[in-house]
Amino acid sequence: MTDGFDPLAFHAEAVRTASHEDVTAMRDLLVDTLADAGADPRVDDAGNTIATKGSGEPHLVFNTHIDTVPPHVPFERDGDVIRGRGACDAKGPLAALVDAFLAHDPDGRLTLAVTPDEETYSTGAAALTRGPDALDADGYVVGEPTGLDVCTAAKGRFEGTVTLHGLAAHAAEPESGVNALHALVPALDAIRDFDDARGPSAHDALGAPTLQATTVEGGAATNQLPAEVSVTVDRRSVPPETADGFRDALETQLREVTPEGVDVTFALTERPTPFLEAFATPADSTLARTLASAAGGETRPFTAATEASYFAADAPTVVFGPGVLADDEGAVAHAEREYVRRPEIERAAAALRETLATLL
Repeated sequence: MTDGFDPLAFHAEAVRTASHEDVTAMRDLLVDTLADAGADPRVDDAGNTIATKGSGEPHLVFNTHIDTVPPHVPFERDGDVIRGRGACDAKGPLAALVDAFLAHDPDGRLTLAVTPDEETYSTGAAALTRGPDALDADGYVVGEPTGLDVCTAAKGRFEGTVTLHGLAAHAAEPESGVNALHALVPALDAIRDFDDARGPSAHDALGAPTLQATTVEGGAATNQLPAEVSVTVDRRSVPPETADGFRDALETQLREVTPEGVDVTFALTERPTPFLEAFATPADSTLARTLASAAGGETRPFTAATEASYFAADAPTVVFGPGVLADDEGAVAHAEREYVRRPEIERAAAALRETLATLL
């Protein structure tokens, strides 16, 4: 516990503070907490809460997010277990990061940068990597529920829509049109076989990429040949695949199998920020080794896409924090039973303080 700051009390208040539709109240709590501790926080144009201590090099950044997914799950305490939306994703990691940030007087520079919209489009994190607010650090610790393991890699996530274009006609006169639905089976086969034909090799840490069709839409009437059928796909990528490279390769694969008379296009879902691409920081990097030694956990990949991918292009980046995405009973984060154990928050904060003492 840092003098004047109680991470467990802050965490309890944070979980009580809804941030699934609007992060204003949660950001106010964070800003007021930092200001009361003398940290002089500011909120930039993208809604990020930023505080900096020290100057010069090296420069280490602590990052996490304050938004949560809907609906809000009320706070509940059962002994050392805190339940509620955001308990582990990511208000538990936030409490540990704030504690370590406030406790340390760095020989170098330490920045706390907390984003407002990780669960949607990551506009805050994108702003931290470009323009006047670009952080340009020597290392990043991104707070997420990892069970105190140090995660040095994560798959990316892309999303897009395959559209099959035919020609509408009366179902009684099928030869006068082109049934787009008849191209659906070869399209699904091409999606299933994509990685065998054109995908990247399995990654040493992350394993093989995955590609899944997740939704299908098409047809306007039960007595009409559908002129258009669309399939949404979910891509979990591994290095070195990029979103643009995936788009081009999948469209080529689809064109090779689409029947004559049907046109096919594939477009990535439009979004205001880049997709979260896969990343991998060497497990033997100084940052990863130091934090893993302090935390006593494993070094492994993170199982979900994360804003860490934005930072990893510039410097060694690890994902770390108390809580878990799932346990033996099922989903924890983003679920009705979301929880974190209070002693784990304290252990995470202690590991982060020890890491700072070594690196800064």
